[in-house]
Amino acid sequence: MTSPIPMIPLSLSRPTIWTVRRSMSQTASVTTNGTAKSRDLSTSADDLYQLGQRHVTNGLGRLTEGIMVKGQGSYVEYEGGRKLLDFTSGIGVTSLGHCHPKVSQAAAEQCLTLVHAQCSIAFHKPYLQLVERLLPVVPHPSLDSFFFWNSGSEAVEAAIKLARVATGRQHIICMQGGYHGRTYGAMAVTKSKTIYSEGVFPIMPGVFSIPYPYWHQHGLPPATPTSTLVSQSLYQLELLLTQQTAPRDTAAIIIEPLLGEGGYVPAPPEFLKGLRDVCDKHGILLIIDEVQSGFARTGKYFMIEYSGVRPDILVIAKGLANGFPLSGVVSRKELTDKLKPGTMGGTYAGNAVSCAAAVAVADVFQEENILGNVQARSVELFDALNALRKDSAVSPYILDVRGTGLMVAVEFTSPNGPGAQFDPVSDSNSPKSLASRIVKKCIENGLLILTTSAYEVIRFIPALNITQEDLKKGADIFAESVRSVVKEG
Repeated sequence: MTSPIPMIPLSLSRPTIWTVRRSMSQTASVTTNGTAKSRDLSTSADDLYQLGQRHVTNGLGRLTEGIMVKGQGSYVEYEGGRKLLDFTSGIGVTSLGHCHPKVSQAAAEQCLTLVHAQCSIAFHKPYLQLVERLLPVVPHPSLDSFFFWNSGSEAVEAAIKLARVATGRQHIICMQGGYHGRTYGAMAVTKSKTIYSEGVFPIMPGVFSIPYPYWHQHGLPPATPTSTLVSQSLYQLELLLTQQTAPRDTAAIIIEPLLGEGGYVPAPPEFLKGLRDVCDKHGILLIIDEVQSGFARTGKYFMIEYSGVRPDILVIAKGLANGFPLSGVVSRKELTDKLKPGTMGGTYAGNAVSCAAAVAVADVFQEENILGNVQARSVELFDALNALRKDSAVSPYILDVRGTGLMVAVEFTSPNGPGAQFDPVSDSNSPKSLASRIVKKCIENGLLILTTSAYEVIRFIPALNITQEDLKKGADIFAESVRSVVKEG
């Protein structure tokens, strides 16, 4: 294993010059104000893990123990050799699998040419090539102005900023269950769990929310007709605009067309069209957050394409660069021309290496028929999950199988979910914590998978180029794990 660089203090009492040398004996000589010290660099994996336990912030949660050291395709490997089939894709990031050779090669070559060309100083070639690749695939031809940043949260912040500047209004409407990030502005429009903003109020003001058209949000049964959910949510929007934020004060509505952290719930096209109508009527901008659902995850380049609805602002990230940090805001030039130069920016915004990787991702999508693979594997995944749902041993505990493409979820029953006393699907006879227990069992059986939402939901986010064999393997492990946990009670 590659030896780590010695830990360097974050602050010192006076200026310090550090020099580090590594010898064949795996030691480092560190000179601090003329004082030489030696440190053994042959730290064991166990020691490194313990170091992480002591010194990495408690604010980070981790699904697994140990140190992940390698990823290849749909598999990850941990120190010690344990190999897992990965149905998380780094939470939807490594959409072409870990270390896709064309993407990694493009990034490596860019590292030898130009690593950093700060966006406020000059254009760089990969940035412009990425714009060239994206123009033909954005969900509406009016989306012709691009700004690249580092993370989804930052892109959401930029989208909110653009909406406020372009409209001269302040208020933002978001969705109950929506997730848009953990920075201050993004955190304010995140309504999936209180943990993301707990203890840090006041956060960004001027934010209002309505129920997403999801049966839980309205306290209705899973079999409730879509038309009822849509009409109830649009009714709440009209009430909001009448009672809490006047249209003349409302800059934007932000929505994930396929709810992510909120439970992998697709927005009905009728609801998205209803939002578009309200926005057009009142001069409100529609922000479509495709951070997780974009870039072929749902079987189209963008989930919003299924509805035909035009975004005013599109937020992108995750699968854009297959693991390299990159996000973006795409809008109409007539809107972004209202921004003064210098309004947007950031030290690493649109990094050259990340953009080069994203250009390669765009090319691979075309060359390897990624959309076709997503559509084929999606049918197989839904078939497997619906077959499991029909199994009499587990069917009483599965409430829903939903999603689009390879962004799929299974929701289980719970005896004590949020508002259990009012929730029509709350089941006092259900085993507790089914989702987290099934995830743990899946990991024991060789499958890396995640929960999501405040409810008992497990999400499937495999690589978009996953093989038929690996998809079946993962679905079989999941089914076996579900049966095992249900049997335990």
